Amino acid sequence: MILDSARLAPMANAIRALSMDAVQAANSGHPGMPMGMADVATVLFSQALKFDPAAPKWPDRDRFVLSAGHGSMLIYSLLHLTGYEAPTMADIRNFRQLHSVCAGHPENTELAGIECTTGPLGQGFAMAVGMAMAERHLNATFGAGLVDHKTWVIAGDGCLMEGINHEAVGLAGMMKLGGLNVLWDDNNITIDGDTSLSTCEDIAARYLASGWHVTRCDGHDFADIARALAEAAADPRPSLVACKTVIGKGAPNKQGGHSVHGAPLGADEIAAAREYLGWTAAPFEVPAEILADWRSLGAKGAAARAVWEARLAADPQGSEFSRRMAGELPADKSAARDYLASLIENPPKVATRKASEMALEALTAAIPELVGGSADLTGSNLTKTKATTPFSASDYAGRHVHYGIREFGMAAAMNGMALHGGVIPYGGTFLVFADYCRNAIRMSAIQKARVVYVLTHDSIGLGEDGPTHQPIEHVMSLRAIPNLLVFRPADAIETAESWALALKQADRPSALALSRQNLPPVRFEAEMKTAKGGYRLKTADAARQAVLVASGSEVEIALACAAQLEASGIGADVVSMPCCELFDEQDTAYRADLLPAGVLKVSIEAGITLGWQKYVGDGLTIGIDSFGASAPADKLYDYFGLSADKIVPQIMARLGQ
Repeated sequence: MILDSARLAPMANAIRALSMDAVQAANSGHPGMPMGMADVATVLFSQALKFDPAAPKWPDRDRFVLSAGHGSMLIYSLLHLTGYEAPTMADIRNFRQLHSVCAGHPENTELAGIECTTGPLGQGFAMAVGMAMAERHLNATFGAGLVDHKTWVIAGDGCLMEGINHEAVGLAGMMKLGGLNVLWDDNNITIDGDTSLSTCEDIAARYLASGWHVTRCDGHDFADIARALAEAAADPRPSLVACKTVIGKGAPNKQGGHSVHGAPLGADEIAAAREYLGWTAAPFEVPAEILADWRSLGAKGAAARAVWEARLAADPQGSEFSRRMAGELPADKSAARDYLASLIENPPKVATRKASEMALEALTAAIPELVGGSADLTGSNLTKTKATTPFSASDYAGRHVHYGIREFGMAAAMNGMALHGGVIPYGGTFLVFADYCRNAIRMSAIQKARVVYVLTHDSIGLGEDGPTHQPIEHVMSLRAIPNLLVFRPADAIETAESWALALKQADRPSALALSRQNLPPVRFEAEMKTAKGGYRLKTADAARQAVLVASGSEVEIALACAAQLEASGIGADVVSMPCCELFDEQDTAYRADLLPAGVLKVSIEAGITLGWQKYVGDGLTIGIDSFGASAPADKLYDYFGLSADKIVPQIMARLGQ
């Protein structure tokens, strides 16, 4: 542990030098935050953070989240200086260039030392809340011998100003997450200028009112920083440390102003900064004695990890803990098989949200790492099961989180839980409110996080609540997000298969769009057909002239249409399409066989028609390209033309019948 400020100051200046040189070389970036928070970061890594560069995925490491991700050169500098395998100095020289692991914002998929992808302000903070929740849950399950670490966050004014911050702060305070410590870069600067332009909030008071511990420090006084960090670590509440800093510290003519926030310093100012800091090394060079001080920190972490590994080897729960942290599902699949067999034996007519609950009853009993929840809609989303008691400050071993009306905060926290490891999170809200958490869903996909979104009330079928609650564009808009599987199952069997497939996705999230209204069974055999994304549910009896493609509640309508067409001598296939993304991953021959050329293809879905042209070409797209209305579900389906009696004449007309 390095306590001498005479050694800490050059270590911090190494961060400043690398940051300003990399941004200048790229002619793009944000030097102000890394230079302003260099002193705080140096104390954090040298005095408080538990980590081992030789084992970036050590399960009991402290998690460090750079929520203010625009200052990415701070974490790139720290990872290089402390001895992580990457980034190398060559990587730092290549900052913000194509294929560089030192991207514009930190990306968890590029560097092992980065816990989560940050940049959209506030989300790193909110993901850290999820990480702290996962730590508490695993601590309650496996004990402090295996799980006892903290989550440290560096956040800026923007992170604290974003709306998601209010959701995350309230959740963390309610859960009494004492292992969560947020270091606020309190420099009073945003891109536009001084924070007084846009806020008069008493931030400390808000955090105190939300059950947090708040302390302050001079962000350029090493002893004061160390005092504040120790105080935060010791307090049983989540902590906010207001670190009073000067943005761009070390750039004598620009420090303290907003011009240093998001632009290179320029050659003249960098020369002046080198003189001001007494930094004589050439660009992208760190003197050996300073680098040695940084690298010495890794040895401390290696010793702590070795002691922990000995505990893991001796712990009776060690293998189960390792299984969960590796993201491997339990080997015993009998519960899922038995449940699916029961559906085949006695196919139920239920809403797919109810079918989801039925599947979860079996899955949560068999897979203990499943941690669910809902944004205050538990009774509607049906995400709580007999096996999932409430997760709370009085029982962190619980597995159902009452997130409150915090859809965005819930989604980001689930990302943090998944990225922490040892937990597979799922959470529910109405599909229409996916808009509230859309950017976090997008971040799930970018980060390759195994998160399952349970999105119920998936169409006008929810009925009387009307246009504000009836999703129209939402399913298709979610399908537009890369690396996200969107399941819209048609019955209980497809719902069970969707859950099984979602849980197998170790490197991508899933969204289940589920109905409020009861749906009849359409499948009667167990063959995991949902794995193909789309499959032929009904084969034409007469010569095939049409292929009807539908998802979810509209599969029943497609079958009714096919029956009418067959009665008129027109052969019609019905293709159930529970997951377009999985269908797109099938080979060309399979897709061509399902959607052959030379026949009329018709899509039927209670949502916007945009996007279905990919599958039906110039065929018919039956859907809703307006907002909904308030009425019982059956009347709405008739009003919007989603019935066999109104669809079949359109098909007949296109076929010239």
